[in-house]
Amino acid sequence: MEIHKLKASVRTSAGKGVSRSLRREGKLPAILYGSDIESVSLAINTHEIELLLNKVSYTQALINLTVENGQSYEKMVMIKEIQSDPLSQKYRHIDFYEIKMDRKISTTAPLLITGVSKGVEAGGTLQIIRRELDVICLPSEIPDSIEIDISDLDMGDSIHVADIRPAAGIEIPYDVNFTVVTVVSPKTESEAVEAAGEEAEEGGGTAAEAGNESE
Repeated sequence: MEIHKLKASVRTSAGKGVSRSLRREGKLPAILYGSDIESVSLAINTHEIELLLNKVSYTQALINLTVENGQSYEKMVMIKEIQSDPLSQKYRHIDFYEIKMDRKISTTAPLLITGVSKGVEAGGTLQIIRRELDVICLPSEIPDSIEIDISDLDMGDSIHVADIRPAAGIEIPYDVNFTVVTVVSPKTESEAVEAAGEEAEEGGGTAAEAGNESE
């Protein structure tokens, strides 16, 4: 898996005023933490992190972070959280956490649906319930995607998380054997629509009757 490079500088002050000043300078406040290190407040170049996040999924990206503080040192990290402005969607803060290449981590991987199901060819509709799954694996083994072949799915069939067999070394944790994809028959869909319409009509009738009584 590709390892990306990024630079950061240590910042000794914090607070909203400091964060605003950093953003005006084209930098983002960030923090680095891990199970074996003390938290370090950082500043990173906004343009550099934007370029990186435009081409990778932040939940999967492995980053060799060079931290400059008089002397430079490197840490292998992943992004734990990104805070964005709800209106402008501009990045406001990033959390990095240190990883060890020989220790398994918990992350997510997108699902890749392949094949055309028999049920869809017969007129059914494919419903994708989950588009990504939690995985536990070594950092170097994070999958780009988890492939699911739906060719054998007939009308009414489903694939549950327990049915998925990931590559060696990758674990998909789950407490409940939830549905990942299913093929729904047209009859089931139409019944759902009719039921929703009947409920709406019943609700309207009740309201009308209440109005007549009040008159």
